[in-house]
Order: sequence, then C-alpha cells, then structure tokens
Amino acid sequence: MIAQRVTGQLAMSMRSAFFDHPLLTIAAFAAVAGATVVIGMALRHHQRRSHTLRQSLLVVALSSLLIAVAAGVIAARLMFVTNDELLAFLLLLAVAGGFASLLAVVISRPLRDDVRHLESTVRQIESGDRSVRVDTARADELGLVGRAIDDLVGQLDRLERERAAVEEERRSLLSNIGHDLRSPLAALQAAIEAMVDGVAPDPQRYLRSMQRDVEALSSLIDDLYLLARLDAGRFDFEGVPIDLVELADGAVESLAPMAAAAGVKLALDAGDPVHVIASPVSLSRVIRNLIDNAVRHAPPGSTVRISVSAERGAVVRVADEGPGFPSDFRMRAFDRFTRADPSRNRQSGGGGLGLAIAKGLVEAHGGEIWIEDSATSSVAFRVPVPA
Repeated sequence: MIAQRVTGQLAMSMRSAFFDHPLLTIAAFAAVAGATVVIGMALRHHQRRSHTLRQSLLVVALSSLLIAVAAGVIAARLMFVTNDELLAFLLLLAVAGGFASLLAVVISRPLRDDVRHLESTVRQIESGDRSVRVDTARADELGLVGRAIDDLVGQLDRLERERAAVEEERRSLLSNIGHDLRSPLAALQAAIEAMVDGVAPDPQRYLRSMQRDVEALSSLIDDLYLLARLDAGRFDFEGVPIDLVELADGAVESLAPMAAAAGVKLALDAGDPVHVIASPVSLSRVIRNLIDNAVRHAPPGSTVRISVSAERGAVVRVADEGPGFPSDFRMRAFDRFTRADPSRNRQSGGGGLGLAIAKGLVEAHGGEIWIEDSATSSVAFRVPVPA
C-alpha cells in the first residue's frame, strides 16, 4: 500500500510538473537524452582504447549512475522537491552507485580471467602449440569465440599433419623416382661406353639390353604420367559393355608365358559372363597388374588363381600361394613405389607402381580394391554393374 501511495504521488507530481511547465519539462528531458547519446558515443570510443574489461565495466556503470542522478535531480526540481528531500534522494543514489560499482567489480573478475585465458591460449597457438585448447564452458559470445578458436586449432593441426605427410610422400616419391631412373640409365651409360670403346664382345646383346632399359624408362614415365592424371581427376574414359570373364581370360592367356618362365601356373575360375560398363583397356591393365604382382611373389611350382564373380557388383580376385602380405605392408600396399621387398630390386619386383595404378583405375570406375584377409596372398577389386 505504501509503495502504491508513493508511486501515485510521484505520478501526480510528474503530471502536475508537465502541465505546469510543459516546454521546460520536454527541454530538460531532451537535454538528458542528448547527454546520454554523447556519453554513449564517448564510452564507445573509450572502450576501443581501454586495456581491461574491468575498467570498461566500471566506467559504464558509473556513467549510467551519473545519467540516472542527472535525470533524478531534474525530475525532483520539476516536482519542486525540497532541498532536504533532494539531499536524501542524492544520498540514496550514492549508496546505490556504490553497490552497483561493487557488483561490476565482482562480475568483471571471472570475465577478466576468461579473457586472459583466451589471450594466453592464442599466444600459445601463435608460438606453434597445436595441442592447447580454450575449453570454455561459457554460453555467451566469449564462449562462442573460444569454441571457434578450438575448432580452428583442430583444423590447423589436421592440416599441418596432412602437409607433413604430403611433404614426406613428396620426398619419398622423388627419392624413389631417382632410384628407379638411376639403374637403367647407369646400365645404358655402361653399355654405350663399352660399344664406343669397342670392348663390347657381343654388340647385338648389348643393343638388346639397351632396348630393354629404354623400354623400362618409357614404361616408368608412362606410369608416372597416368598416376598424375588419376590424382588430378583428369582420367577420362569411354565406358562400353564388356564381359569381365573374357577380359580376365585374355589377361591369363597373355601372361601365361611369363608365369611359365617363373615356374608358376595360371588358373581362371569363372562361370557365367559378368557384364560391366567400363574401359576394357583400363580394367585389363588392372587385372594384368594384379596377376603380374602375384606371379612375382608366388613360389615356383604353385598356382595363381583368378576368379570372376558377381557379388554386390563385379568382383575379380587374384590369389597366389605365397606367404601373403606382411602386416605392416597392408596399410601402404597401394601407395606409390611400395614394395613388400624393401631391397627395391628391379629383378625381383616391379617399379612399385602396379598396385597404385590399379587402385586409381578401379576408383576412377567408381569401384574399390582391397587386400583380403586369408592364408594366401589375395587381392580383389569390385566395380559396379549396370542396373
């Protein structure tokens, strides 16, 4: 009841002041509004130059109190409040201002600590530490900034690891290319010098050896060019209807002499035709690469089996009776210049690009290739069949 009475008296006093002096009342409050705008613009400029959030909060709190005091004094004068009442009113505002300042100090402390933690985290990130995180539980804009920084650091860490992996792969690629180019070039140089010096006992044999080295260099360059096109997504082919059974049969017939020279038999297990829409040259190369790789690792007197079946697509498997892929080799079997034999002997292994090319060609057809978990060494690939 007392609050309602006081409120009613204040309302009547304000109404009386407005009707008695309307222009003066409007001008007074317009002046307060203008002063508020000016102070607000000054505070915006001050906040940009302030070094601490605590100082900014205190200035805002005191400025708001000052505006409230000014508006209260003007309202009191318009209502013809006595000096004693005005003094009591000002004392009340002073006490309220003290509590408001104390509240601003208390509230600003955790905010200051969070901002300092945010700054420290950014400094650590700047110095190269990608393991640090803001890890804030705030739900306001400061929390959003902290979580955005954490996401950014995570992406930077992932990109740096990818960049390091790419750089390592680039160095390994250059080293392997140099190794595979050096051997045939050295053989060519030795053969040419022997023939120029007239010390070659059988020039025709030297010429045949030089021809094989030139063919090896040409094959390596073609493989590298094909891999570059596959990596860049610029491998285009015209798909035509083909039977994978016929394609595998042609590859077996073509590679049978090479396998026989190594003491290995080739056996094709296939039933009904398996039709796909693909590039016959590309898939034939994939099958040949897999058979060639299997023959190189199959023990003499064993059999390399090639099977074609329809299993959620067209699946081709090539399995030999060798010891299988080493466990540490499975994860990188389809990388460039990767051999299960670390000696990198060109006689016992190819250029290390066969499986990498096979993977690129199969994926270009929308398929997949994998090493199967079995007692034998088995590689399989799947390409989609027409609907």
